[in-house]
Amino acid sequence: MGHRLSKIYTRTGDAGTTGLGDGSRVSKDDLRIAALGEVDELNAILGVLRAQIAHSDSTQKEKWEKHLSLIQHWLFDLGGEVCIPNYTLLQDASIEYLEQSIDQMNEQLPMLKEFILPSGSLACSYAHQARAVCRRAERSLITVQQRDQNIQTTSLQLLNRLSDWLFVASRTLQRESGGSEVLWQRNINDTI
Repeated sequence: MGHRLSKIYTRTGDAGTTGLGDGSRVSKDDLRIAALGEVDELNAILGVLRAQIAHSDSTQKEKWEKHLSLIQHWLFDLGGEVCIPNYTLLQDASIEYLEQSIDQMNEQLPMLKEFILPSGSLACSYAHQARAVCRRAERSLITVQQRDQNIQTTSLQLLNRLSDWLFVASRTLQRESGGSEVLWQRNINDTI
């Protein structure tokens, strides 16, 4: 493989445009570029989550490292698909993996009877933040898909399933830290 980033600054974006992977140039505020940015932000937050777990006392570090490494690679592939219209990198196996992982984690969790507030341990909280960013990235990708139809179905499925995975992961991480979920209270104003 050649050197992909031999020069970091090119000055080609100084006029407010950026290049797509197919060689075309678009405005930096193009919907496709906004979606790419949100996928990148999600990937960065997952990097923070990985670092938090690596420095925690979790006995499941290797499991989380495997999951998060795969997911970050898939998000990079997703970015490639968004950057190159009509290009396919993601495989259905990524969706199946997330679904199986969700099922395995859910087997160990109690049934939910109330909504959960995004709170808890740092790892749990980062997973909740990543879930929220994932939903935003999904909304952006749907907008791109509705406008120009050049988004692969697997890309949309990945973000949809990943947000579910992050929710269940947040619950699992909170339990692994010895804590319990922070539940929404219906009539909280009555306690003031």
